[in-house]
Formats: sequence, structure tokens, C-alpha cells
Amino acid sequence: MRTLVTGGAGFIGHHLVARLLSRGEEVVVLDNRSSSSPMPDHPEATYVEGDVVSPPALDGRFDVIYHLASVASPPRYLADPIGTLRASSEGTRIMLERAESDEAVFLFASTSEIYGDPLVNPQDETYAGNVDVESPRACYDEAKRYGEALVYAFERTNRVPDSRVARIFNTYGPGMDPEDGRVVTNFVMQALRGEPLTIYGDGSQTRSFCYVSDLVDGLVRLVEAGERRPVNLGNPREITINEFADIVASKIQHTGRDYRPLPQSDPLVRRPDITRAAEALNWRPTTDLDNGLDRTIEYLRTFSA
Repeated sequence: MRTLVTGGAGFIGHHLVARLLSRGEEVVVLDNRSSSSPMPDHPEATYVEGDVVSPPALDGRFDVIYHLASVASPPRYLADPIGTLRASSEGTRIMLERAESDEAVFLFASTSEIYGDPLVNPQDETYAGNVDVESPRACYDEAKRYGEALVYAFERTNRVPDSRVARIFNTYGPGMDPEDGRVVTNFVMQALRGEPLTIYGDGSQTRSFCYVSDLVDGLVRLVEAGERRPVNLGNPREITINEFADIVASKIQHTGRDYRPLPQSDPLVRRPDITRAAEALNWRPTTDLDNGLDRTIEYLRTFSA
């Protein structure tokens, strides 16, 4: 089995590559290094530096393509909205064309952000979403929605008939960039530095956190199961940001809180309905937040010294 992972040097990509290598697959990584994980590259994989929008030559044929390439950190995608849009539009088209020529299975890493600021909770895959296209966040949300539409256009025209769409919810774990600007790394690093935890809004908004090894297991199962419909991958345990701050503070130290205005279109609720994943993939997360967060804090401590 020969597999291409775009964005394979990133946080989720790093763990996915490790899983594929452990299964004996030959893995090639295409990544422009714009948001790499601090963890070192896997020596058994082949790394090619380049962008999915104008990729370098990749020799040989691939059996599977995992298309993860996209900046997922809000501060980073807001800093380059056009590049963010291009990665999931032009980049996805180019990778789909490669899958077509190779007759490869294609997995598109979509996101829970395609649901926008949802008006239903939990969100299942039939929900069409509530995205504000005038919001700064739309560069990420709409790019992923367009990427999904491309996948299904290639499938309906029988150009890439063997395709998958994974809608990934908030994922955390070792390998995250400590400065990526997401709530897990923000809270942990601030607590480790003795700083107040920055909370946007009143902290009553909710999130659902999935440990990275569980998420990767879901991606691999999705490719193997052959499920063509979009599939939510996330942990259905929903907690408020204030509750999450309490957990971090209890594990590290209480450093106070700094409440700031809620950014435009920041989702007020986020919780996956994983019925489809459970039925079609026999998948559900197994790592609870307490254990997963302990491992993440241990990893992030190395950056606070």
C-alpha cells in the first residue's frame, strides 16, 4: 500500500503518518511547512516540501490519498484568508485529479466548521449549517464546504468514485503547536506561565474535544469502511469553555481569567452526533478528556521552561 498524506507534517498529519507506517504502508508526505507540528519527522516516511496548489512532481502511483493540507488554527487562517481558501479549493481539485489519474481512494479532511454557528445541537451530517459568508471565519468554513462539494462532483461524474469526507471536530493531544492559538494550547500554556486564561465571550459557549489517536483511528476506519457519505469524527462529550478552564486550572494552577469580546461568528455550541460513525465505522472515541489532557499537558510543559 502506497499512501500520500498532504499536510502530513501538521499535528493530525503527524499522528496519521505514524499510524500508517505502523501498518506497513509506504507513506509520502506533501507539506509546505506553514503549520508543522513541533514533533520531528518520521524517518521511515518520505517528505516532499511543496504546496498542494502548485505541487512538485510526485513520482509513482498512490493507492490512497489523505488530503489534510490546510491551516486549521484560527489566528493563522485569518492571517492568510486567500491562501486558506485556495488550499481547500484549488488544492483539493488538484489532489482529486491526482486521485483520478492514480485510481486512488481519496479522503478529504473537512471540519465541523462547515456547520458554522449551528442552530441545532448536536450536529449530524444532514444539517446544512449556518455559515456567515461575510465573517472573517468564512475563509476556512466556506473553503471546506467547497472542498466537500468538489469531492462529490468528482464522485458523481465517476472521476474519483472511491472518495470519503471526514468532518473533524476539535482535536487535541501531543504534537500541537503550543502557539497555534486554539483553546487547548492557549489555556494550558497560559496556566503553565502563570497567566490568566483568556476566555472570549462569557465562557458559556461549548466545545467537544477529541483526542488525536481516536481521531486518527476514525480516519483510517473511514477509508477502510468505504462509507461515501460525510462522517462526523469527534467526541460527543460537550462542555462549556468555563468548565474546560476549570479543568485546566485544577491540573496546573489557578491563574485567573481574562474575559474578552466574542469574535464574530464564533460558534456558541459544538457537539457531534456520531451515530453514523458508530454504525458505519464501528467507531467511537475511547480516550476520556481527563487522561488525554494529562498527556497533552505533559507534552506542552516542555515548551514552558
